Amino acid sequence: MPAAPATIVFTGGPVLTMDSARSRVGAVAVTGNRITAVGPAARELIGPDTEVVDLTGKLLIPGFQDAHVHPVGAGVERMTCDLLGADDADTTLATIRAYAESHRDRAWITGGGWSLDAFDGGIPTARMLDSVVADRPVYLPNRDHHGAWVNSLALQIAGITDDTPDPPGGRIERDTDGAATGMLQEAAMDLVAAHVPRPTEDELYLALLDAQSYLHSLGITAWQDAILGKYAAVPDSEQAYRRAALEGTLTVRVAAAQWWERDRGAEQIPELVERRTALQHGRFRANTVKIMVDGIAENQTAALLEPYLDRCGCCTANAGVSFVDPDALRQYAIELDSLGFQLHFHALGDRAVREALDAVEAARRANGFRDTRPHLAHLQVVDPQDIPRFRTLGATANMQPLWACYEPQMDELTVPFLGEQRARQQYPFGDLLRAGAVLAAGSDWPVSSADPIQGIHVAVNRREPGTTDPRVFLPEQRIDLMSALAAYTAGSAYVNHLDDTGVIRPGYLADLVVLDRDPFTLPAEEICQTQVERTYVDGDLVYARSSPAAAAR
Repeated sequence: MPAAPATIVFTGGPVLTMDSARSRVGAVAVTGNRITAVGPAARELIGPDTEVVDLTGKLLIPGFQDAHVHPVGAGVERMTCDLLGADDADTTLATIRAYAESHRDRAWITGGGWSLDAFDGGIPTARMLDSVVADRPVYLPNRDHHGAWVNSLALQIAGITDDTPDPPGGRIERDTDGAATGMLQEAAMDLVAAHVPRPTEDELYLALLDAQSYLHSLGITAWQDAILGKYAAVPDSEQAYRRAALEGTLTVRVAAAQWWERDRGAEQIPELVERRTALQHGRFRANTVKIMVDGIAENQTAALLEPYLDRCGCCTANAGVSFVDPDALRQYAIELDSLGFQLHFHALGDRAVREALDAVEAARRANGFRDTRPHLAHLQVVDPQDIPRFRTLGATANMQPLWACYEPQMDELTVPFLGEQRARQQYPFGDLLRAGAVLAAGSDWPVSSADPIQGIHVAVNRREPGTTDPRVFLPEQRIDLMSALAAYTAGSAYVNHLDDTGVIRPGYLADLVVLDRDPFTLPAEEICQTQVERTYVDGDLVYARSSPAAAAR
């Protein structure tokens, strides 16, 4: 009996399957939500009602997956005072002023996304904010969401004075006279965040839908939400996801990472288990635990094996912060792994990377090699001795490629304080790939652009798209286009436990992307010109570039 006609047939090739051979075929058939044929057999499934998509001049690939992203928080910022497009102090302040004047009904001015390199030392002041908004409190996390800028009224409401001590795991920035400046780092953000009105459930739901539409426009069909829980810089998105899943408006596959509250210990594990059981709805689940091991290099809270340098190049007494005691971290990892949780570590400095790998090793020794697929995100500085441990321990390297290039934040706030040797150990994607590590990729949006094409461009070139700066950032750490593309498809599908996605194969889910050109035919410096034409989830068209409803921005 002949097979039933397909719902869609993509023909005219090329199709990059991303299978183990990285093979190319000329056609793919989709019936319902599954791929039913690959290669010449696909054309035989064209029937009278089959939609035929001509790929001539285009490339069909598996859908992109983001292994580390904050969509709901990004959606909220897009709907409030969005500073992502402001790259200098004057533009940032003008944007804040304009937003405040056009939103007189807002009791607080919130939003975020300002750039550290727009301000001297990455530290703007309350006085600057007072000059544009003095009548209402202001709370604005920066682009990396490890610090927040507040005005004098917000400091007053939170009761922060010059004598307020730094909270554990946080820092109140102060001037040379010891006065609080209006910049709050890490856990100090909570001092003001506790007073900021939370977005309503309706606002969070709309933010999720807005982010989902935007990410579909970039070819993203699945993601791992890197924080589900109570964290100052990111709203708790649990109810938004639950509502979207139950109402059928969640058109993306979501693996959510429950937030490990770092001021608590193992007593929170039963709550994580209960929450995991409750949060299994359609395309949404929460089987991962996210542990933030350290901070970031720009505010010198990333945990290093040796101390930071000062502006004069001299060694300081500060080696960053381990937010979780390393001995305790190993015990938490053992217990969480034994319960079947995936571990997702924020590990940015070389000491944090080692502590996270030590925790994975402890879990492997105690529990054996379970299919929990732990992964370490960011990996800004990795000691060469730890590179081979990723493969040995089965820990995936979750890279954010857009950060691996020269730009003002790298030049002004990072390299001088790391020193020459450590600066050469940043984002070692090439070394990890050569050592056999599994690479996954994410954006950390809204920290940086969510566009996988831009991330792939930087992974291959180690230069910002469109830059005139001739410097290549550690060229030996460049990876080839196929490996970069695999990280955003098969690699992230592996991390997200979506084993019937990430590859174009009969029986797999029809999560697919049509690119407007084949980037393999382009010079490496032109990869960034590639655009997404269409995005499909379960065989349903969720984005088309020609659509008037396209949400790309």
